[in-house]
Amino acid sequence: MSLTKKFLKSKPVCKVTFKLQTEEAKDAKSALLLGDFNNWNPKKAKMTKLKNGAFTTTLDLPTGQSYAFRYKLDGGVWVNDDSADTYVPSGVGLEENSVVEV
Repeated sequence: MSLTKKFLKSKPVCKVTFKLQTEEAKDAKSALLLGDFNNWNPKKAKMTKLKNGAFTTTLDLPTGQSYAFRYKLDGGVWVNDDSADTYVPSGVGLEENSVVEV
């Protein structure tokens, strides 16, 4: 997994690329990126599957904020990002959400 951040000089926005590597995708047919930035709405969370089996998406996020997020594979398996800036309790059992700070 990886997070790539590119801060724009022209406006207070950071382009964040979220990538779920082939190994972490575990032969998933689909992956969603759910988080604070899309109100955890699955209809706004689809990631693009690459030929090698990895998934990726890039979002423009306003700077100066932290966003909790998780990946959801094939509509059922939740996965955290091991390259997240930090983790916070999700409020569901002992699960945690990944956090990206921009």
